[in-house]
Amino acid sequence: MPESADRSGFAELDSAAQLRELLGEPHPIVLDKVHRRLADADLDMLARSPFCLLATSDAEGNCDASPRGGEPGFARALDPGTLVLPDLPGNRRGDSFHNILQNPYAGLVFLVPGSTDVLRVNGRARILRDAPFFDEMTSKGRRPRLALLIETDEIYRHCPQSLNRARLWRPDPD
Repeated sequence: MPESADRSGFAELDSAAQLRELLGEPHPIVLDKVHRRLADADLDMLARSPFCLLATSDAEGNCDASPRGGEPGFARALDPGTLVLPDLPGNRRGDSFHNILQNPYAGLVFLVPGSTDVLRVNGRARILRDAPFFDEMTSKGRRPRLALLIETDEIYRHCPQSLNRARLWRPDPD
């Protein structure tokens, strides 16, 4: 692998107008799928999901995407506008937590193995050291020491095309 790739001939896109021209306008159905509160279908997906990706960034905009997982339903809704995500044992780096202390905006993408459902949740996160529901989030005898409380700003059910193209749940080559 070369130390630095040759970038001659790269044509960068540098405006929202250029982007819209290339992508076209989103279909109204796609825009209408965005909502602020968790619907029954979203709650069902949360109950089935054992995995999500948590995206955060620090005050300077340096990004981090971190996998989170547990038993299906490890992330739960406190109410239609609030999710809670327990901090289960991991590498102890705390990159997401450090970022949230500087910039509370977070994005979550939930997946269910074998399903092409994708749930995206964007919102504002706070770090909790304790709350009455921590006991309910105990996993394998370990009560979480921290949890993320996410107040939802945007919820969106993605179409399955990216998972279908990636054949994520079908590793066989046929």
